[in-house]
Amino acid sequence: MEYVEEPTTQPTKVATLNANWNYNRRGAMTGIVIVTHGQLGDALIDAAEMIIGKKPEAVVSVSISITSQADTLREKIKKKIDEVKSDDGVLILTDMFGGSPSNLSYSFLEEGSIDVISGVNLPILLKAIDIRGKMPLAESVEKIIDFGKRSVSLASGILKGNKRN
Repeated sequence: MEYVEEPTTQPTKVATLNANWNYNRRGAMTGIVIVTHGQLGDALIDAAEMIIGKKPEAVVSVSISITSQADTLREKIKKKIDEVKSDDGVLILTDMFGGSPSNLSYSFLEEGSIDVISGVNLPILLKAIDIRGKMPLAESVEKIIDFGKRSVSLASGILKGNKRN
């Protein structure tokens, strides 16, 4: 006899996210390249894997070292873009606007095909994984940015009863 769990009337947020991780009605999904100082991108991917229960598909990272030459770093980014590129394009997530990872990534911008969001954090990565394939890249980046802004909260204010933005 197989045990089947009865669906709840209100799915948990984690269950909803898990059900949608690799959703894609067109057979392709936006590739994601995380370009950061040090090993931050790897750590974000590891954290996402822990939350969703498996390594997210078509998500890779590039670690930037300030001791490497710009051309060498651009080539590393290009290889990772090629590794995850699909008909849905590529989203590059960088850690900090104006930093080397962002500045190097801007050279790959292609309207409607490759875009860059600076200021990556775990909620932004999870949203990007969840939303890809559901809408065109240009539309999804707007939703990801809006979500990222709303994911930053002051805990002491919330504990005092203040509303989250």
